[in-house]
Amino acid sequence: MPRLRQVPRSEAPPDVLEMYDRLFPGRDPVTEPGTATGTPGNWWTVFAIVPDIFNHAVAGFGMFSSTDRQLDPKYRELGLTRAGFTRGSQFVFSQHCKAARAAGLSDAQVEAIPAWQTSEAFSPEERAVLAYTDELVLADGRVQDATFEALREVLSEEAVLELTYAVASYGLHATICRALRLEYDDIAERVVEIPVPDGGGAADVMRDISRSSD
Repeated sequence: MPRLRQVPRSEAPPDVLEMYDRLFPGRDPVTEPGTATGTPGNWWTVFAIVPDIFNHAVAGFGMFSSTDRQLDPKYRELGLTRAGFTRGSQFVFSQHCKAARAAGLSDAQVEAIPAWQTSEAFSPEERAVLAYTDELVLADGRVQDATFEALREVLSEEAVLELTYAVASYGLHATICRALRLEYDDIAERVVEIPVPDGGGAADVMRDISRSSD
């Protein structure tokens, strides 16, 4: 379950209710969850706690996919899918795998995104977008000159800014989904201590290891 409460249809303000009607027609998304793409849909119901934030995020989705953008949708989805993977969000990655195919990437390319560095599925232009995305996300924006120059050979200045803003924004969404355990990121912490078997003499073993390192 998400870590924050969800807003039922009965409490949703008109602008939120409009999205509920589009995504969950005839249903309360809290008591009858599920979207057409198969997700639980609790991103929407949790973000609805603060309607201003909900509306800001929704407006951003529309802006990124607007026909006013200079950035090729294929490059946008390549960056967003990679950002979801590198930020460790199952939800963002899974959703944008589908969007990437719709934007023109092949199945082979989508499957290769997690290990793009060793794949031959991408053109030099696509590799420039992927390299830039990695330095935005994994290096926290510490983009190297060579990486940026390779990108500038592919994209206009306007498209570079659009890509940068989109990738950074979806990196934020990926982080939020993990922190609040939304959608497919409702996953328990996997890095935990594993107890030793009963009677395993753990104390003696650890003491012997400690002594051997002295």
